[in-house]
Amino acid sequence: MNLSFLDRVQPLGFFILRVVLGVIMVVHGYHKVFGGLHHHAQFVGSLGMPAWLGYVSSFTEFLGGIALIAGVLTRFAALAVCIDLCVAIAKVHWHNGLTGQGGFEFPLSLAAIAFALIFTGAGPISVDWLTGRK
Repeated sequence: MNLSFLDRVQPLGFFILRVVLGVIMVVHGYHKVFGGLHHHAQFVGSLGMPAWLGYVSSFTEFLGGIALIAGVLTRFAALAVCIDLCVAIAKVHWHNGLTGQGGFEFPLSLAAIAFALIFTGAGPISVDWLTGRK
């Protein structure tokens, strides 16, 4: 395959990574923000962390996902999502191992995507790019 073609479609790769991660985070945050906010805060409190972090987590997933989809404040949203996922891995999934029921392979994959977006940014198909925050 011609390398210059791959260079020209590279923005599509950033776009797909951002949108897929954003959609997954919105879906996971939506039910917490709209109906399970207090329950999620109680769950976070049961993990030995301050319960108010449950609210932070819920809104990070929902609003961070929206920001990633749009490509606005992408590096900040990706950092917040990455931290959220790393805490979820450490506090909820780690004891289940990498694979299997409740394992951390899926949140680890999402955290890796978020981590990459921290350093690459949104790419040219984004609000960030249009507003000059490349």
